[in-house]
Amino acid sequence: MLMARHGYALTFGLLLAEAVGLPFPAAIALVAAGAAVAAHSLSGPYVLLVAVTALLLGDTVQFWLGRYMGWLLLGFLCRVSINPETCILRSAESFYKRGKVTLVIAKFIPGVNTMAAPLAGSMKMRFGQFLRLDFAGALVYSLTYLVVGFLSRDVLKVVLQGFHAAGRAMEAVVVTALIVYAIYRVLQYRKHKQYRVVPRVQVQELAARLASDEASHVLIVDVRSHGYYDSGGARIKGSIRIEPNNLEEEIKNLPKDKDIYLYCT
Repeated sequence: MLMARHGYALTFGLLLAEAVGLPFPAAIALVAAGAAVAAHSLSGPYVLLVAVTALLLGDTVQFWLGRYMGWLLLGFLCRVSINPETCILRSAESFYKRGKVTLVIAKFIPGVNTMAAPLAGSMKMRFGQFLRLDFAGALVYSLTYLVVGFLSRDVLKVVLQGFHAAGRAMEAVVVTALIVYAIYRVLQYRKHKQYRVVPRVQVQELAARLASDEASHVLIVDVRSHGYYDSGGARIKGSIRIEPNNLEEEIKNLPKDKDIYLYCT
């Protein structure tokens, strides 16, 4: 069994890869490691140490990249999402609703798990505070899936035996599922491609309109997700603030007789 021979290295590599944003099945790796612990092939404390270390290392890298690269990194991490803006907003919304405790539960939420660490960095969270909360999250996440694997060892064994018995039929099912998923992603990308190009206006052009007789027909809207809440933060004079996480309701209150310009970080 691969996990029995190289369990520590596999667990570390897969969890580190997922922590830095790569689409690797970290939860499955932990479940498999938990089953290996139940079979006495791996040591439980060592697996837990390896798992938490990998997650903390990857999250720390993401935190500092988020601190210095900000939304550039967040946008890149969300590029694999159908709608990158929604991906970022969903993560920011979790911070608004749950506060810093989001870091403790983020790894259980698809999408948010990759975004939480760099988002915390971009929000200028203190590193010591981040490390404590992220350690708690990594510990809870690792223990949960290791326990699942430990308790379901016999079930996993039966499932793997079934896969082995099915042979080529199971291979065909997996390949077909991958092809269908790839086609689905291509179709969704084509469907939403038009929204990836956002019309822009130069600062000088907008300033000229505001200085002209057309100023009364112009509305500037601040849609920053978290920059607005920074201490000492400022916004363009005369602009209004709307909450992007509640965009559907906010749009209803915008005037229909004005040209609306949005600005973000």
